[in-house]
Amino acid sequence: MIKTRFAPSPTGVLHVGGARTALFCWLYSKKMHGKFVLRIEDTDLERSTPESVQAILDGMAWLGLDYEEGPYYQTERFDRYLEVIGQLVEQGDAYYCECSKGRLDALRAQQMEAKQKPRYDGCCRELGLQPTAGKPMVVRFSNPRQGVVSFHDHVKGEISVNNTELDDLIIARSDGSPTYNLSVVVDDMDMEITHVLRGDDHVNNTPRQINILRALEAPVPEYAHVPMILGDDGKRLSKRHGAVGVMEYFDAGYLPEAMLNYLVRLGWSHGDQEIFTRREMIENFTLDALNKSASSFNTEKLNWVNQQYLVSTSLDKIVELVKQRLDRLEIEFDSGLDFSAMVDLYRQRVSTVNELVDSILYCFQDFSEYDEKAARKVLNQSAREPLQLLLEQLSNLDTWNALSIHAVIESITEKLGVGMGKVGQPLRVAVTGGSFSPPIDQTVELLGKERSIARIRRAIDYISANMDP
Repeated sequence: MIKTRFAPSPTGVLHVGGARTALFCWLYSKKMHGKFVLRIEDTDLERSTPESVQAILDGMAWLGLDYEEGPYYQTERFDRYLEVIGQLVEQGDAYYCECSKGRLDALRAQQMEAKQKPRYDGCCRELGLQPTAGKPMVVRFSNPRQGVVSFHDHVKGEISVNNTELDDLIIARSDGSPTYNLSVVVDDMDMEITHVLRGDDHVNNTPRQINILRALEAPVPEYAHVPMILGDDGKRLSKRHGAVGVMEYFDAGYLPEAMLNYLVRLGWSHGDQEIFTRREMIENFTLDALNKSASSFNTEKLNWVNQQYLVSTSLDKIVELVKQRLDRLEIEFDSGLDFSAMVDLYRQRVSTVNELVDSILYCFQDFSEYDEKAARKVLNQSAREPLQLLLEQLSNLDTWNALSIHAVIESITEKLGVGMGKVGQPLRVAVTGGSFSPPIDQTVELLGKERSIARIRRAIDYISANMDP
């Protein structure tokens, strides 16, 4: 059975790059009818936190990346790691090393001066040292001194490394705790991981891990090392490029389906198709279609994808998301307005749920100020007469709908001999506070008669107070 794993370190939030790796692992396991394992690599006791663990779990849940096994925690498996370390020592594939930091620093300096690749020289390899109380010792893996480590990478192709390029890496620190390369190997072995998909910053670890697996006579997984994600400036994605934590995008009003769609296209392609359902992602995903070069994160493209999902997702779901946002803002929205119609009207014109909420706030809150630029440009003396006529005619309107409201606007433009903008734009600023909205007749209809009339009257008062000599 195919088994993949996602193994984040809980030293921060679930970032975009990690989420993409998790998605690729999840997709491949689903495609192959296998299992997806979540493993929390929390052996860095100083930096790992419960808050980070929860952030990872929250991010996975929001994206809908469910797992058949886990979460496993490496800190709960220390006894197993120590067992394997002891096994490697016993069978002659690992040894105790007492070299001091001073000696290692001097060795490194000497090698650097000689323009040699820094590596441990195997000083303690043949000494047969045993652990001694009060004497700090590490355990090193006896890396083979002959031969080549070769493996096929599904992204990078064939990779071969001479064992002479690899030194005897530490597998247990002086305090007895296992190192990353040892714990990862044991976990992959015990959990029967068949395919390791991870960032290409781990590619140098792979030959070392393969050698340890072979020493344990364990199956070697297949590997796929995916390139990193870059910012739009060509540098590694970081905070300076904006949000990098997955839940930041939740907070910003993105849809999880859109986020997954965008992430899958950051390093994978299927022809020219841009929008994928989950089912389509699973059906079409292959390791061979993973990109060999780094991808650049483009917020503008993400916004476009999210907008597609805002429009195509069921209206009821979008309405519920908008209501949740309004609740968090402590804004009452049960005002008799046609809420669904309002959301449906505005979701065509925004990129995120947050933008949608911001766009309709005027429907629920009386604003204290107009957009400064819009007021300066529109709410002037020339707007007084159109607004006065709108106030009179809309007040007398018996049927309050977009059609009748449009007829009123049109009749005023004809009476004054002006274009629609000279009537519609002052009305828009008057009722919304700004210069952008859906068609003004639909906007006024949704806002309702009472609110619309009150705001037109207020705009007239504003012009009188601010524009009269």
